[in-house]
Amino acid sequence: MENARIAEIFSEIADLLELKGGNEFRVRSYRNAARTVSELPQRLADLVAEEEDLTGLPNIGKSTADKIREIVERGTCKRLEDLRAEIPEGLTELLQVPQLGPRKASQLYRELEIQSLGDLRQAAEDKKIRDLEGMGAKTEEKILEGIETLASSTGRILYHTAAQYAESLGKLLDGMDAVKQWEVAGSLRRGKETVGDLDILVQADDRKRVAESVAEHDSVVETIGRGEEKMSVRLESGLQVDIRFFDPAAFGSALAYFTGSKAHNIAVRRLAQANDWKLNEYGLFKGENRLAGKTEASVYHRLNLPWIPPELREDRGEIEAAEEGRLPDLITEKQIRGDFHSHTERTDGRESLEEMVEAARDRGYEFLAVTEHSKALSMAKGLDEDDLKAHAEKIREADERYEDIWVLAGIEVDILKSGRLDLDEKVLEDLDWVVASVHSYFKLEEKEMTDRLLAAVHSGVVHCIGHPTGRMIGSRDPVRFDHDRLFEACRDHGVCLEINGQPDRMDLPDTLCKRAREAGVLLALATDAHHHVEFDFMRYALLVARRGWLGKEDVLNTRTVKQLRKHLGSK
Repeated sequence: MENARIAEIFSEIADLLELKGGNEFRVRSYRNAARTVSELPQRLADLVAEEEDLTGLPNIGKSTADKIREIVERGTCKRLEDLRAEIPEGLTELLQVPQLGPRKASQLYRELEIQSLGDLRQAAEDKKIRDLEGMGAKTEEKILEGIETLASSTGRILYHTAAQYAESLGKLLDGMDAVKQWEVAGSLRRGKETVGDLDILVQADDRKRVAESVAEHDSVVETIGRGEEKMSVRLESGLQVDIRFFDPAAFGSALAYFTGSKAHNIAVRRLAQANDWKLNEYGLFKGENRLAGKTEASVYHRLNLPWIPPELREDRGEIEAAEEGRLPDLITEKQIRGDFHSHTERTDGRESLEEMVEAARDRGYEFLAVTEHSKALSMAKGLDEDDLKAHAEKIREADERYEDIWVLAGIEVDILKSGRLDLDEKVLEDLDWVVASVHSYFKLEEKEMTDRLLAAVHSGVVHCIGHPTGRMIGSRDPVRFDHDRLFEACRDHGVCLEINGQPDRMDLPDTLCKRAREAGVLLALATDAHHHVEFDFMRYALLVARRGWLGKEDVLNTRTVKQLRKHLGSK
């Protein structure tokens, strides 16, 4: 039982309670628990086995802890089963549609007997929804847009979730003497933000034993197929896993082949064909003679190429760059010195300022920007000008207590619809770090949204544009703006673009990171952490950066405190 599945169960309980019109506090507590569970670096099943006290975790009380133990033991819990018996089957899938909350879903069920996505699409296309009280033609249009957004992500799960299952299966393989080596391939290895399935390559002395152990793994609910060279299983999440067995002489070429991407493989295969060679998952061949295959590096080297990092293998110029010796020296985790976006309990964070700073110090960070919300986000207890002044003073007092970390007094200020910032610019001028973000009016026309973002850049008080496209993967499309105009303005005004590491954001996306880099814009990696465990989300920001061809010099986080102070002082 993986954390991702436990989180799904808590989310479903919250959905069902909302559909019933249940207590708002209980609904929120289940949602908070789901978020905590999904973000935990520790595996809950392991904590249960070790009889750890789960109530020490954020948002986990005694009742929730009991349910976690029940889920680990039974695969479900009685509370979920009872709620499912009370709510029509299929109704919960309506809640997956962006912009469609439980109140509207219940109304659609009562008045139009809609209880599936198919019913919903048909009703919207037949223009039946607009006549309902509180709906209208605009709501109907948004519902159709939401269905399309949902359909585009169907069958794929977040990298964050897929990685949990890969790590769990990896522990199984690591514990088997028969397994000599194994690697995850496919889109997970390339670091894509969503994953359709898992490809795991295994070299083993006893393939039958490995296959039997995988089939018996707790997360496996079905063995789809099994043969000498491949087995396919389905996990409790619905994710399909293909286990492929290879001999040592072919393992490297198999890893390259199944890592992909398809477009990259075609480009590499053309290089082999130019020499009258054949390249496939079993090796690089001249006739029947295998020229390379044991390692990936040997295959690339035989084709007169350096090894190409998996994150770059998308046929976006990496072959030409490799041939010309222009491959970037990609940024690494060790080069990250701090985090530029975090929240505390002063707004919607879940830990104190001191707890967040101590956690950053424990990670070896040299700086941490504390960036609470501004007043426009009243639901997040956003700060007004007086609140911000007082909080900035508190941050600076805390900073004076530490010699080994710089705590930057910052803010995540809303960019209002007009482009004006949510707080007085004279107050913002006194801060160390200002992140400006869009949290509303996501559907503006391209020109209006572009002007809105440019106004923030031109203000002269903004250091960084937060999660620039505003996307939520699978639930909210990116905002539309002129990327080139924003990149040019950021370069000319010394404003960074954020790569937000929240698993459902990973924003700025990798393709735009590459374009921003080429335009001369500096990027800032950030976790948007609301609890210290979310500092682990730096790995996702780092993945995006690497897929965007970023090196140490392209990322502000690699600066020393002295260099960072100089950089910010020059603005």
